[in-house]
Amino acid sequence: MADGARRRRKPGGPGGEVAEDITELLHAWQAGDREALAMPVVRDALRRAAALRLGGGQDAPSSPTGLVHEVLSRMLGGSADLASRAHLLALAALHMRTILVERARLAATREPTAPRAGATGAPGEPAIGEHAFDVLMLERALQQLEQHDERAARVVVMSCFGGMQRDEIAVAASIPAAAVDGDLRFARAWLNRALA
Repeated sequence: MADGARRRRKPGGPGGEVAEDITELLHAWQAGDREALAMPVVRDALRRAAALRLGGGQDAPSSPTGLVHEVLSRMLGGSADLASRAHLLALAALHMRTILVERARLAATREPTAPRAGATGAPGEPAIGEHAFDVLMLERALQQLEQHDERAARVVVMSCFGGMQRDEIAVAASIPAAAVDGDLRFARAWLNRALA
């Protein structure tokens, strides 16, 4: 697709149209257009997923936009075979998980009384907040779940870190939507017990 044609298209509209736009951009990226994944429709999809994961708490490690920039920089450096919006979000979920865990581990190694600049830039917030602690606890529980049921762990990562819906997870994982429901129920119950 030509650059001008891609810029003139109006992203948005029904979800199917956005998914189709993203799929076309993925194909352009795989054909050598290294700027295709940086288009607003892709950034918006990733920003929504990041916002769901980060929430609006003061102790969130960064803004959704900052997380999206880091996810995109890692994705643009790779050569993953991305066939659709679902595959893009699944890969983004893996990168978000990795980035958030890296940041939480870094925060956990700081002195508890050391000031740091938070998302607002204000110094003096605690070096490790609830967010970092929660991310590290969740990561340990996910690692244990992966040893017990790898597919259920992948499904819950796509849901939790990628903000993916049931049908998107089914496409990305190549499993029936009913299996996604079962995996999510099992994984959530397992994680709730592990984190209790």
